[in-house]
Amino acid sequence: MSPRGRRLAVTALATLAPVLVWLVTDPLLGHRPRVTDGEETLDLGGAPVAVAALLASLCGWALLAALERFGVRRARAVWTGAAGVVLALSFLPFLGGGMDGGTRASLALMHLAVAAVLIPGLAGGSPETRTATARG
Repeated sequence: MSPRGRRLAVTALATLAPVLVWLVTDPLLGHRPRVTDGEETLDLGGAPVAVAALLASLCGWALLAALERFGVRRARAVWTGAAGVVLALSFLPFLGGGMDGGTRASLALMHLAVAAVLIPGLAGGSPETRTATARG
């Protein structure tokens, strides 16, 4: 599989992963993730979860591609560190109010599901890519 095809597959799986978590929490367990901000309540459905995961995955892919394109030394290591920082920062909103414990847990699992697929999937690369990088 080409590096582009592999990254496309990883992006698709990273988009699907949090939707699977949502399917367990909302339809199966009956707990709809909700975030309240003052008077407004946002019900998180499957489509917004998928769109957010897709956007995060595409941003990650774009950053990695830019680092590689501009010849950043150890681009994958730099990208992996950046991805770890972004994951850690994504948990900051859980410290505030506006959501119950079930919503916090399900959202945290969704964030971890995306990261568990995306970080090793994009940073790993294919053997051909690693060999070409080692030579160049």
